[in-house]
Amino acid sequence: MTPAGESFRDAVSGDPAVAAFLRHASSERGESPNTVAAYARDLGQFALFLRGGRSGAEGPDGAADAAVPDWTAVGRGDARRFLAAVARAEAAPATVRRKLSALKSFFKFLVRDGAMRESPLEGLRGPRTRRTLPDVLSVNEVGDLLDAALAAADREAAVPPRDGSEAERFRAYLALRDWALLEFLYGTGARIAEAAALVRRDVSFDTGCATLFGKGRKQRLAPMSGGALRAMRRLLAANAETWGEAAAAPLSPVFFNRRGGRATTRLFERTFEQALVSAGLPRRYSPHSLRHSFATHLLDNGADLRIVQELLGHASLSTTQLYTHVSVERLHAVYREAFPRA
Repeated sequence: MTPAGESFRDAVSGDPAVAAFLRHASSERGESPNTVAAYARDLGQFALFLRGGRSGAEGPDGAADAAVPDWTAVGRGDARRFLAAVARAEAAPATVRRKLSALKSFFKFLVRDGAMRESPLEGLRGPRTRRTLPDVLSVNEVGDLLDAALAAADREAAVPPRDGSEAERFRAYLALRDWALLEFLYGTGARIAEAAALVRRDVSFDTGCATLFGKGRKQRLAPMSGGALRAMRRLLAANAETWGEAAAAPLSPVFFNRRGGRATTRLFERTFEQALVSAGLPRRYSPHSLRHSFATHLLDNGADLRIVQELLGHASLSTTQLYTHVSVERLHAVYREAFPRA
């Protein structure tokens, strides 16, 4: 659906309405950079669709019209045909629903801004998605993962540097950081984006809590487990030793990369992949599996659903209720394995 040489984001790069919406999403709604970038791509894809005569990616002469779309002329049928084309090309209901959500947000913004009287997409529904249960590590698997990471950190700390290379200088520090990251993700239920954004002032050893900023910059307090507290104390001490006074600044990152900058979510994903291999665990798990495990283990041990909702930073209780289904599935699995006449 994309004309050659033109990306989806390029298609709306000069559109003042889209630019204003993206600024609104970033500054007023507090959306993450990844979400704002996704909005730009989705709106760009829709713009290219509209330029192609509302029936395809290309116009009658075989080339995309470079004009900015007249968003006020967009109708419900345009959106339906676009979403149908996306479904045919990409086939994932979740992708179609995400694009519809982006379009709805954009047209609501145009209504709020006075450019339109009402949104043509009001009430339009996307395809139903099959809700799958998340992958959850067992308590023993989490223990294996954290124990292996701690053992690696202790082992690297005990080995004297073999030469003056950069890899040697940071070998012990990075092993400690990776252990602390895993303890923090499981011990707080944080998303990896929340952990990546963590700064020094967000960690309080007096209260034993970390301040996290979730989707829409919604702030919440996350109690840290005993393991997370121990790991964070060691990490912050190592930060000061490795990076000097800059590491003590209130807005200094908690998780550094080897260049002294903020560690990224992609780096965290690679760290987690390596940790799974070291612990001998299945590769199907992702860093988000620790968040799923955090919630499921709380519910398995009798935690109140609304407390878990608060700890996870979910806006809707229905999102948290997914984990009750996970717990029921685990209950049935244990029953089938243990009961002789199951």
